[in-house]
Amino acid sequence: MSSLSFNFAPDFRPLAARMRPRTIAEYIGQAHLLGEGQPLRQALEAGRAHSMMLWGPPGTGKTTLAELIAHYSNAHVERISAVTSGVKDIRGAIEQAQAIAQSRGQRTLLFVDEVHRFNKSQQDAFLPFIEDGTVIFIGATTENPSFEINNALLSRARVYLIKRLSQDEIVHIITQALADTERGLGQRALNMPTDVLNKLAQLCDGDARKALNLLELMSDMVADGGTFTTEMLVQVAGHQVAGFDKNGDQFYDLISAVHKSIRGSAPDAALYWFCRILEGGGDPLYVARRLLAIASEDVGNADPAAMTIALNAWECFHRVGPAEGERAIAQAIVYLASAPKSNAVYTAFKAARALARETGQEAVPYHLRNAPTKLMAEMGFGAEYRYAHDEPNAYASGENYFPESLKESQFYFPTERGFEKRIKDKLVQLAQLDQASGRKRYE
Repeated sequence: MSSLSFNFAPDFRPLAARMRPRTIAEYIGQAHLLGEGQPLRQALEAGRAHSMMLWGPPGTGKTTLAELIAHYSNAHVERISAVTSGVKDIRGAIEQAQAIAQSRGQRTLLFVDEVHRFNKSQQDAFLPFIEDGTVIFIGATTENPSFEINNALLSRARVYLIKRLSQDEIVHIITQALADTERGLGQRALNMPTDVLNKLAQLCDGDARKALNLLELMSDMVADGGTFTTEMLVQVAGHQVAGFDKNGDQFYDLISAVHKSIRGSAPDAALYWFCRILEGGGDPLYVARRLLAIASEDVGNADPAAMTIALNAWECFHRVGPAEGERAIAQAIVYLASAPKSNAVYTAFKAARALARETGQEAVPYHLRNAPTKLMAEMGFGAEYRYAHDEPNAYASGENYFPESLKESQFYFPTERGFEKRIKDKLVQLAQLDQASGRKRYE
């Protein structure tokens, strides 16, 4: 009785895993790091690896790059995910690296995914083994290392920025997977029209893994030799929220975009970024709080009502709930973006704060001090103080309200925009009264 032997070993890994690049030539994106002549590429091709931190959004090739570095360095690979690992796992990986070094004379590349999720003591556990060369440390993070990684670890690892892939690069990755007969879908001869391809690439927002996962789901809906449709894409993608991490860098990028659009008097753009935050599940009240800051920082006295409107939007949200409250915040965004702008108060406050920090030893002049007791009055406290309401125009022209050494100080320079022009006109009028008294306060 004869026996049959099969050499066929189906690869059940997801398409994204099967299509993972095996060489630098197959790697798509990050030309600023791996392009011809770039230092990192030269180091890899020469087999020289060093500890590094890979910082970038999901699906941009951080893990793949770590695997390539290990391949080109002929290094053993140990992998840890900070999501599921602790100090025990770190210790186990280090012991394995030490054993590999003794038995094979081979270095170990220790890849730590989501390294920012480790606390300080866990991050510190790597330091001595990076120092003595036991491991080549590669950490991957979606968060800004400056805020999430210990300085001691950062000083031992070079940080590389992994950029979000462009739409053209995502198109290239999808096309490559459709054509690859060994690891991809090439044997199925599937056809993807250009409009569907572009929509898929756009939907993925620079995330190659997401693109390949959606492609694989779509491929289950079409027969060999068939054609993809927009309807298939809609069916597998469902309601795709904007790429968003409520606690991550992208959240603060979106908040920054709202702020800068309002400052730039672009209400449509400000509304768009606000809606991106809402669609991503962000907290609208965080935006409302930022509007209060914008009202004082960027609108200021050019429109004093801006702060009231921002505060009312916040209050409205609390009283009527998200549906109508989000619209109230949108109203405040449009108002602030359309309002005249002035940062004169913001600038004046910073300048005054800096001077106060430098001159904190200056005493309050006697005429500005209270004299609640007879003794204090006898010491001259409050002497010669001029009560402004008893003066012509309710203004004590020529009076000095600074310490004597700082009497020429000026911080607030009102603009010609909006209500602040009226403030400036008022201060100019007072300056004329000061000049008549022999002292200039404002030019």
